[in-house]
Amino acid sequence: MRSPRQRRLISALFFAVLLALACLGTARGQGLRFVVSYPAATFAGPFNGLVVVSLSRSSTQPRFGPNWFHPEPTYSQTFRKIRPGDEMVLDEHAVGFPGRLSELPPGEYTVQAVLDRNLGGRMIGASPGNLYSEAIHVTLDPKEDKAVRLVCDQVVTEPKFQDTDRAKEIRVRSTLLSNFYGRPTYLNAAVVLPEEWAREPDRKFPIVYSVPGFGGRHLGLSGASGAFGTNRAGQPFLFAVLDPDCPLGHSVFADSENNGPWGKALTTELIPELEKRFRAIGEPEARFVTGHSSGGWSSLWLQVAYPDFFGGCWSTSPDPVDFRDFQQIDLYAPNTNMFTDSDGKPRPLARRGTEPVLFYKAFSDMERPIRGEQLGSFEAVFSPRDKDGAPRKLWDRDTGAIDPVTAQAWQKYDIDLTLRTHWRELEPKLRGKIHVYMGETDTFYLDGAVRLLKKDMQALNADAVIEMVPGDHGSMMTPALRQRIDAEMAAQFHAHYPKP
Repeated sequence: MRSPRQRRLISALFFAVLLALACLGTARGQGLRFVVSYPAATFAGPFNGLVVVSLSRSSTQPRFGPNWFHPEPTYSQTFRKIRPGDEMVLDEHAVGFPGRLSELPPGEYTVQAVLDRNLGGRMIGASPGNLYSEAIHVTLDPKEDKAVRLVCDQVVTEPKFQDTDRAKEIRVRSTLLSNFYGRPTYLNAAVVLPEEWAREPDRKFPIVYSVPGFGGRHLGLSGASGAFGTNRAGQPFLFAVLDPDCPLGHSVFADSENNGPWGKALTTELIPELEKRFRAIGEPEARFVTGHSSGGWSSLWLQVAYPDFFGGCWSTSPDPVDFRDFQQIDLYAPNTNMFTDSDGKPRPLARRGTEPVLFYKAFSDMERPIRGEQLGSFEAVFSPRDKDGAPRKLWDRDTGAIDPVTAQAWQKYDIDLTLRTHWRELEPKLRGKIHVYMGETDTFYLDGAVRLLKKDMQALNADAVIEMVPGDHGSMMTPALRQRIDAEMAAQFHAHYPKP
């Protein structure tokens, strides 16, 4: 049996240990941190979602990042049931790029916070309904005990499209997408009218649908007064620019488990209403689709997925059309790694000339704190939904190892595979409709997949026009190629609707 003195000593030691542990916990909670809140006057709350803090040495509005070629530090953390005035602390435990907050190089930064309510926009810092703070200039050192306070008292507003005599916005509430997202969701487009549209009120016109590349929207035509795409080799066309933005990136107008039925909504809800409202002919032979980059993939996908609905596609610099060469990665090969090749060397994602300038590992890391960026956008479209409700991951974010089960699930979106395996039934419907143009030295290594597509279409004796042209991702779009595409569209239309 212990004496009273021994019991007092044990008790003192016990409380000393508790005090030491408490002090240790306090020490761990110190250091550089961002303390984010929002006022009731801005949002009644409660807030549930991602808080993103963006840093920059060059931008005055870091919330509009990241810049793919010059990404800067970003930190995020998910919070639940946060009420106005409550403090949300992002510290060493936040998800960070290029690393943890303790690894931030000391220096001068502009800092800005965003509360992501995720109401429909792709870019967190510009998504309507999100709350953001004033951008402040601060000196940061991760070794210091410093709290940077950011109050998100401003709201991102919906951009307004300015109609003109030549350019009109159309917004159609999609029942299909509204049901999928559980909130009102709209399909948007900008329609440019040919000069003859106002002069000949009884005339109907063929139409070209253009899908913008990643990050592009129909809003680029707001306030436009020019002819933009309406005169093609002398033939007047309606020219419609679609809006592909969705919360997880670029919808590419493909039906998917994670993004919803974008293809079906486009072809059954937006296009019928648009063609009725703007006097399109409304027949497949007078309905064409085009696009560049992600828009190039979208246009080819729409033509293949809806072969009887569109009368021809002109796809330029499309995203990977064959997953045996997914920007130099064979996704179907065993033991494939996204970050390193078979020799263990880092895999490049983009080049300038012949010099690699982006690598998969760094690009993947850049996307970790946020949503809606390019690699994650691919995953959102092509992957099944995982048990946690997120897109099933194709690659391990730490090691780069590719999951073969997910890769096999991607096959349904492999355009070349679809054409190879279903060519017998697709050929009569796609005859004369496929046109693909790719730069020989594409900036994002997309040329390899198109070379496979070209080889396979030749083996099938398909009449698909698939050509490699001089240039990189952007420079391949020369004035001569644009004129050629215009002439091909006009000729395709006149084959069914001869000139009067």
